[in-house]
Amino acid sequence: MKTISVPTDEQVSPETRLIFEKMKKRMGKVPNLYATMGYSEHALKAFLGLEEQLSGGIFSAKEREAVALAVSEINQCDYCLAGHTQSAIRYGFTLEDTLDIRRGLTQDPKITILIQLAQSFTQNQGRADLQLVDNFFSGGYNEAALMELIGFITVRVFTNYVYAVTKIPIDFPPAAKLGN
Repeated sequence: MKTISVPTDEQVSPETRLIFEKMKKRMGKVPNLYATMGYSEHALKAFLGLEEQLSGGIFSAKEREAVALAVSEINQCDYCLAGHTQSAIRYGFTLEDTLDIRRGLTQDPKITILIQLAQSFTQNQGRADLQLVDNFFSGGYNEAALMELIGFITVRVFTNYVYAVTKIPIDFPPAAKLGN
């Protein structure tokens, strides 16, 4: 199989290099996964645009990170688990919270409802357990939240698949493995 590595500046378009410069200013670096998406400026822009638009919606940063961890656990994406564990801790979760999220249960009933539905969508290729959909609405979420949740799952599946096919180096501290 062809090995796909993190591109050099010479391997990406001038437009992608401009996006990388903005990332460096905002994040201090260009994470390897984003850099690899940068082989296609269109894929990178689409990803960043969808993520940015959804980040302005209903869900808090903590809820978004919980969804990222839940979906990335199902898809066994070590890269995303590493990055989103760090982000989740930055937004107020503990390390143990991140592990509980990945297991599908938390101390916060509303986040549990959210992540269990995200896991069901992911495990069942979009055909979520209808009881979990009902729980979502009973838990105070509405139709707009459902559409945004599906959007966030899509964003994470995109990054999970990029890592699955490339296995690029993880440039975050590794996430803890789940115990039994």
